[in-house]
Amino acid sequence: MEDNTNYFVLKKKAVPEVLLKVVEAKRLLDSGRAESVQEATEQVGISRSSFYKYKDDIFPFHDNVKGKTITMVIQMDDEPGLLSVVLKVVADYQANILTIHQSIPINGVASLTLSVEVLKSTGDISQMVETIERQTGIHYLKILARE
Repeated sequence: MEDNTNYFVLKKKAVPEVLLKVVEAKRLLDSGRAESVQEATEQVGISRSSFYKYKDDIFPFHDNVKGKTITMVIQMDDEPGLLSVVLKVVADYQANILTIHQSIPINGVASLTLSVEVLKSTGDISQMVETIERQTGIHYLKILARE
């Protein structure tokens, strides 16, 4: 089954309240104002199951400002040149590669963790992610963090 992940930019008023509360709970955890998921979800008034259901699917939109870092994990086939293709996409969008870590392939699939710095000249990050996902041999891409 193919996972067709699409990204959308919505105005805050169009986002369901539960998703906004998930973002707020994540902010509380990141800032240290809540020490656990339980505490954060109680503060914002949602269930832990709602938090876990949506936590990886919503995050605040940040303009492409110099110094922002995006960390993603990519599962990809162990094929000669595929890493080069992924790195070329990042270069084409003029993002700066900060770190690369590729695991030893198991059953022909490797896991790649890639951190990139968004520069003022960097193109649309959502398009960059979609371009990487469309490459033959890419199984999965997930944004782990945005700073």
